[in-house]
Amino acid sequence: MAMIFPGMDPYLEHPDLWPGVHSRLVVYLADQLQPMLGPRYIAAVEERVYLEGPDRDIIPDVWLKRQPLSSGGTALAEAPADGCEVLIVPDLEIHETYVAILDRATNQRIVTVIEVVSPTNKHSGPGRDSYLSKQHEVRYSETHLVEIDLLRDGHSVVAAPPHRLQRLGHYDYLACVERAGQRGRFEIYRRSLRDPLPTVSIPLAGDDPDIPLKLQDAIEKVYNAGSYRDRIRYSKPCYPPLSEELQNWATARIAAASTP
Repeated sequence: MAMIFPGMDPYLEHPDLWPGVHSRLVVYLADQLQPMLGPRYIAAVEERVYLEGPDRDIIPDVWLKRQPLSSGGTALAEAPADGCEVLIVPDLEIHETYVAILDRATNQRIVTVIEVVSPTNKHSGPGRDSYLSKQHEVRYSETHLVEIDLLRDGHSVVAAPPHRLQRLGHYDYLACVERAGQRGRFEIYRRSLRDPLPTVSIPLAGDDPDIPLKLQDAIEKVYNAGSYRDRIRYSKPCYPPLSEELQNWATARIAAASTP
């Protein structure tokens, strides 16, 4: 089924939906790339893990698993002194996935990392700290870095400086490529809500040519495989919210798509 919007569907950014969108998107990006990588490379889905406090308002776009209480632990002390109650709330263990392109010719060295930015990455806290730590590690290695941000809410986390990005003009969605050996040179793909998502050039090792990553194809596959046309509440305003102008535009497209 065709998507309602020409590019990214902003309703997919809703915190209740994004976990599934992110999980599918990372896998579909790897699946799209693998046939073009030939026998030399592998598109692997990797993950990193960190602990997030239980009181965060941002719903993470990853699988959550509560840490077990320590042996003998209890949520409420059996005999609290002077009415004292002891409440133990475990942290959340968060798993974030990304694509790593491995080079068989060099003992499966990682040549390219492809990140899909998460809500937790764009707000202060352990999620952002973990992302920036990984970003720093990649940038100080011989690995290419590709970052894809399909979330309008929050602060920019891609390697390109935010103030320099703002000079390029408005965008709702962004992809950023920084090649190993060319640090500080960023290939920027900016798109507004009204535009189809870009095809991003993915660098490989040595003189091997770039391969194309079609973000629009990937998000359409996510949309259809996840049956989001039937799951999204298009009768309600978009969240995170759109400007009044864009919400009117989106409402008109939704109405046109629902007309027999």
